[in-house]
Amino acid sequence: MSEPTSTKNLDRSGSAELPWSRARDLLATQTPKENLTFFVGTVRPDGRPHAAGVGAIWVDGVLYFKSGPGTRRARNLAANPACTVSVRLNGIDLTMEGEARRVTDPAILERVAAVYRDGGWPATVDGDALTAPYSAPSAGPPPWPLYRLVLERAIGVASAEPYGATRWDFTP
Repeated sequence: MSEPTSTKNLDRSGSAELPWSRARDLLATQTPKENLTFFVGTVRPDGRPHAAGVGAIWVDGVLYFKSGPGTRRARNLAANPACTVSVRLNGIDLTMEGEARRVTDPAILERVAAVYRDGGWPATVDGDALTAPYSAPSAGPPPWPLYRLVLERAIGVASAEPYGATRWDFTP
């Protein structure tokens, strides 16, 4: 994952711009070990928004999440890969924008499955997707396709010192 190509201080109370490293390092240390809920926002075919909680992880500078193939999220992403992913990390609320791309590379699938296992979810690779003895009830039966977020923009609002609000733009 690259560093931001531009940043903008969104804080109107005089706080300094937040460094991307603050959000990035929290993603790296808090996933998948912390009990975090990520929310993926997608767009329905009729243009209405859809959001759902998902177990996501940050691996080697990339955010990954899975989705049951029959879920509204997966159907929306198949028609329009634009999405948002939001999470409350320790001391910073983070919203990321970009496109979800399906991951089928066996080496990446295995690497992500290993990180999920390290975090306590017994994921394994099944063809070009992930499987496990259990998942969220709304995910449907395995295997579950894996997606990576191609990050285009992120917005962080600090809820702990040092306070601030910043937008980071990335070149995908």
